[in-house]
Amino acid sequence: MKFRVASAFMAAIAGLLCGGSVGAELKNGETVVFLGDSITQAGAGETGYVTLFRRTLEVTRPDSGIRVIGAGISGNRVPDLQQRLDRDVLSHKPSVVVIYIGINDVWHTKSGRGTSADVYEAGLRELVQRCRAGGARVVLCTPSVIGEKTDGKNELDGLLDQYCGISRKVAAETESTLVDLRAAFLGYLREYNTANAEQGVLTTDGVHLNESGNRFVSVRMLEGVGEIAAKKRVLRHVVLFRYKPEVTAAQLDEINRAFQDLQRQIPEVRDFERGINNSPEGLAKGFTHGYLITFGSEADRDAYLPHPAHRKFVEMLGGKLEEPFVFDYWTVE
Repeated sequence: MKFRVASAFMAAIAGLLCGGSVGAELKNGETVVFLGDSITQAGAGETGYVTLFRRTLEVTRPDSGIRVIGAGISGNRVPDLQQRLDRDVLSHKPSVVVIYIGINDVWHTKSGRGTSADVYEAGLRELVQRCRAGGARVVLCTPSVIGEKTDGKNELDGLLDQYCGISRKVAAETESTLVDLRAAFLGYLREYNTANAEQGVLTTDGVHLNESGNRFVSVRMLEGVGEIAAKKRVLRHVVLFRYKPEVTAAQLDEINRAFQDLQRQIPEVRDFERGINNSPEGLAKGFTHGYLITFGSEADRDAYLPHPAHRKFVEMLGGKLEEPFVFDYWTVE
């Protein structure tokens, strides 16, 4: 079962790569080392994110000769990575080092064995500098979650966010590639953990990855090294119209042209498409025409709704509709 799941996952990723979204920044013969704690140590297991990353490359680039090495040790914090960087990472002469650390630096504050913010920041900077000196480019990840609740009530959310801010700062100031796992996890959990469970969605215990979490992280890592294009969140604005019977074909043409023209008149409209119902299920309830408008943010939608061009279009619809239906949702593309 696990093998079939992994195979299906890699086939899906291969489809993305073959579909033209490849950055292909990894060069043939390069070595990628994943440096971290128990999450990365487990990530080198049969269904772990490091293994999925490697197997994906074996499927999509079978002749690349790219080596993928997991260098995670349970309980590690930033100072531990500093101590073993030469032995466990630089000795492999890597071209890319992915640093996924920070959970224990925060989590262990509960037992007095955490890492202070200044030591954490200085340590990350040193790790980046030493990797660069060894000829490797660095991908720096923010720590992900200590608890999967979505309402900000996980015990260490505040401190974890502080340390994630440090990781982002170091990545920006050292011009390292950032994989913002914290933001990615939170975005996913807000959509797929509406029950506000503390664990079980992407983790087994609020920290360590389950199979879904490993698949999720492996994709983020493939994006981070440039093998697939990172998806962006977009806001879809769905509009369905049920027109009155007396509306003529010429009037429908005029409405459709005017609706489509809003993309030209309102710069916040990222994309527009439309279509006529073609469902054989008989559940459309009389709605015949559908329109899909894409925005990059809620602010863009908020600019669109009161825009004079949109208001003029709404006026054009006056007396022609039996009923409109509007539904908005977030997705990625």
